[in-house]
Amino acid sequence: MSMSNTAVRSDSYLTLHYRITTLDGEEFLSTFDMSPATLQMGSGQLAENLENVLIGLPAQEHFVFELEPAQAFGMHNERLVERIARSGLPADMELKENSVVEFTAPNGGTFAGFLRELDATSALFDFNHPMAGKTIRFEVKIIGIM
Repeated sequence: MSMSNTAVRSDSYLTLHYRITTLDGEEFLSTFDMSPATLQMGSGQLAENLENVLIGLPAQEHFVFELEPAQAFGMHNERLVERIARSGLPADMELKENSVVEFTAPNGGTFAGFLRELDATSALFDFNHPMAGKTIRFEVKIIGIM
């Protein structure tokens, strides 16, 4: 149960609403129009930099933060943009420009790449977070802390 003097800790369980937008208002993600999110701090459910912003905040309050790229999803890294030969991609993989494609890592995990460009012989994927390199507005209403 949340008490008014309880603050978010690095191991807290939270119920919250949050919204991530660009500074010009383009919405990337929001829970405000649906059920609130529940997460455990430190579990990787929310980007570490965003979790760090929450530490020390009280429940039942609404906050809006403006975060530079280094405080949010990092700078865009050109080394994470890779051209892959179409012959090196699974034959059944659906490829459509300006879409997100999911890949399976050797360890069985999955990761996503944004397909920026497609031609007859190759595909250009961007494996950066879609908000990398952008200053964001992070809005949060913490409903409960356990």
